[in-house]
Amino acid sequence: MLRALVLSLSLLAAATVPVLAADRFVSVIEDLPLMEGLTENENAAVTFDSAGGRIAEAEARGNADPAKVRRFYRDVLPQLGWTPAGDGLYERERERLKLTIEADGDGGAVIAFSVSPISD
Repeated sequence: MLRALVLSLSLLAAATVPVLAADRFVSVIEDLPLMEGLTENENAAVTFDSAGGRIAEAEARGNADPAKVRRFYRDVLPQLGWTPAGDGLYERERERLKLTIEADGDGGAVIAFSVSPISD
């Protein structure tokens, strides 16, 4: 029984590591972690509330492989309640999150985050 408890706690801890490893968050999307190695361009951050919900855009870049960035967000976002909804698209409640991840030409990545209301 003790062995099963220790195994269960180990698996739970391993499942939460990606979220806990992020100690910084996107400035205009407070619950969206910023992957280690990325730096947000806060001058590009925009947010406002519309009649249908919030709209927020942000950009980050860093010395990270775009494939690793995709994997990080693919693993972390479902833990935060986001459901995959297509290539780089996630949905939660009445919002859609779009991630555009590209190589920056210097061996790193540029990522654009966009949150908008889901239209009916």
